[in-house]
Order: sequence, then C-alpha cells, then structure tokens
Amino acid sequence: MEAQTQTAAAMIPFMQTFVSVDCVIFGFEQNQLNVLLVQRNTPLQINEKGLKLPGSLIYQEETADEAAHRVLFELTGINKMTLKQFKSFTSPQRVSNPEDVAWLEVAYNNKINRLITVAYLSLCKINRKLNLISKYKTVEWCPVSKLPAMPFDHNQIVAESLEEIRSWVKSDPAVIFELLPNKFTATEMRHLFEAIYQKKLDVRNFQKKLTTMDYVVPLDEKQTAVPHRAAQLYKFDKKRYNG
Repeated sequence: MEAQTQTAAAMIPFMQTFVSVDCVIFGFEQNQLNVLLVQRNTPLQINEKGLKLPGSLIYQEETADEAAHRVLFELTGINKMTLKQFKSFTSPQRVSNPEDVAWLEVAYNNKINRLITVAYLSLCKINRKLNLISKYKTVEWCPVSKLPAMPFDHNQIVAESLEEIRSWVKSDPAVIFELLPNKFTATEMRHLFEAIYQKKLDVRNFQKKLTTMDYVVPLDEKQTAVPHRAAQLYKFDKKRYNG
C-alpha cells in the first residue's frame, strides 16, 4: 500500500512556478480614491494604454517585502512607505491569457506559464512628485471607479485591496492620514471615509465623531483662495495618537 501511495505521489505534477509582487498604491484626490497604474513597455496590452498594477518578479536574493519596497522606490523615490502584505494570489488561471504569457516572455526573457503573486497595499499622498526613474514609460493615477480591464487578475487584486484597507483603517485609524494633506478640512476627511467605504456619511454624525478624535487637532487657520466660505483646517497629531 505504501509503495502504491509513493507511486501515485510521484505521478502528480508538482507546481513549478515564478513568484512576483504586485503593489496597490492608493492616493486620494477630488473626493475619490485613486490607484497608481503603470504602462506595459511592449505593444502587447489588454487595454488601450496597457495599464496594470506596478510589480516585478522577485529577484533570487530578495524577500517578497524587499521586492515590494524596490518597486515602490522605483516609482516614487520614497525609501520608506507604509506597506502591508495582504494576500497571495495563486490561481493556475492567473497566466492563462495568451497575451499575458507573451508579455511575460518579452518582459523577462523567460517562458512563464505559472505565476504566483504576493499582493501589497500602500498609501501615498497624491501630490507627491513621482520619481519616474523606473522601467515604466507611463505612470498615472486612475480613479477606482474608472479602472480599465487590466491583465492577469489585477482588477480582482484591487477589489480585494479595498476590503483590506477598510480593515486596516478600523484597526489602525492613523493610516488614513497618509492619504490626506498635512492640513485638511473636516469635509476632506469625511469625503475620504466615504471613498473608502463607498457610502455617504451623515455630516452631523461625522462632525460628532471628529470631536472624539483628540488626535485630530483644529488649527487657527482656514482655507485660502477657495471660491466658497473658507473652512477650518485640522492636522493629525501623531504624539497624541500614540500617547
């Protein structure tokens, strides 16, 4: 019986695969969440611009975390960004589209028919100047509500990252301030929560909630150069939050 089991196991084709990282980088602007997308550098593309999530195969001597930090640094020029690994995507169907297979072969000079990716979530102030020294010709912010059809399972990765960011904000509310400017209005903060949870919030209830956050400090400043009544500005006090 043991010999039969060993023979049966020997006949099973064990997985031989490459491993990559893909990064979902969120920014917030004009009351909506945006995702940083990059353009494939070959004519093989699934949408008009060939847009996809930034990512890379993991180098031989790298960990997954190191690869993700490398990808983010190439895109933003920022050495230290908040980064959270949230899921591995392992479906054998990830590399089933002939166009994706062809692109991988051109991009990495290797025949790749099985690819596991480790997905990361990061938050970035959208007004940061992007580094643009990376291998990508085009880098752009795209509203979550207007994402194109992307290669592999990148649309699914973004959808699941939205669930993850909601859990992240619930367990560590401070992360939300990585998406807001250093000085912000209560309305901007409310719109950010609405974008993350994809639902409208009652203005009065949100204002009451804001008063319970002693780490959100009102400033003796108001907006300037706005076509409407200037609103009070606030800032996030990290010391109060950690205290």
